Amino acid sequence: MDADVERRAAALVGKIATLQRQLESQVIGQGPLVTELLVAVMAGGHVLLEGLPGLGKTLLVRSLARGLGLQFARIQFTPDLMPSDVMGTQVIDDDHGRRSFRFQPGPLFAGLVLADEINRASPKTQSALLEAMQEHSVTIGGTTHPLPDPFHVIATQNPIELEGTFPLPEAQLDRFLFRLDVRTPGVESMTEILAATTGQPEPNVEVILTSTELRELQALVRQVLCGTHLLRYVAELLLATHPGHESADDRTRRFVRYGASARAGQAIVLGAKARALLAGRPAVTREDLGPCVLPALRHRVLLGFEADAERVTVDDLVPAWRDVAERRLR
Repeated sequence: MDADVERRAAALVGKIATLQRQLESQVIGQGPLVTELLVAVMAGGHVLLEGLPGLGKTLLVRSLARGLGLQFARIQFTPDLMPSDVMGTQVIDDDHGRRSFRFQPGPLFAGLVLADEINRASPKTQSALLEAMQEHSVTIGGTTHPLPDPFHVIATQNPIELEGTFPLPEAQLDRFLFRLDVRTPGVESMTEILAATTGQPEPNVEVILTSTELRELQALVRQVLCGTHLLRYVAELLLATHPGHESADDRTRRFVRYGASARAGQAIVLGAKARALLAGRPAVTREDLGPCVLPALRHRVLLGFEADAERVTVDDLVPAWRDVAERRLR
């Protein structure tokens, strides 16, 4: 980056830091989650939030949209929700006896869409997001309609053990840059939450960035350098998740059905570039890659029945995949 670009990047990163502080004051005890969410948005990706109700997921996403200056839309996913309720539909206009079809956009046409409790909707409705999340457009009646730019989907998901939920299809999961777990705060944070939510309400988050500045920031993320040796590390890590690959260890062959796709590697690298930019570095380091591995792999590696029986999760297997990648690069 030249000097002018570096100055502009520093100014935009300073605004992100201001937004981060405001979000952390709104959603208490979720500092790491706020950081990961901002990293994902800077990388231009969609995010899947999983956690129990009542942990502030909706407040966080609504506040994020306001801080980024994006139009916000919340879609409450329910079993009876139809694809047209999400994307929009063709309506008939009657102009003095002359009838014509007109496209009526649905709530998906917003800069930041909260797909609330996405796994309560049927797979048919869930699939309505596939084209939108990948192509940033929707096709209705043979006509393709572009979505706003920037466009982000942040979906919340209840733990799949809860009644009345449908697991998301693998193609849908793969379109989320990160899957982030929303954890229950500790005692100190819970005490602070109770004090804050039963007293005077906190002021709303201010608008910190414009949509134009967010697009500029996302373009700057892609200009951050990532060395070939780090790209090779990510590639080795991905291949280690595949049970049929020569580098797979015994636990991977035993517990994993399908490994991570190339999109997982893209998520890791883009997330690392965003973290490097936040830290004021022009190039990615190994420390930038590390925090992005689990959020990128958690929802993309498909485990088998034996893993369910023995309560083995992707979190348990990631350290072994890191070790494999390290060994193969020596």
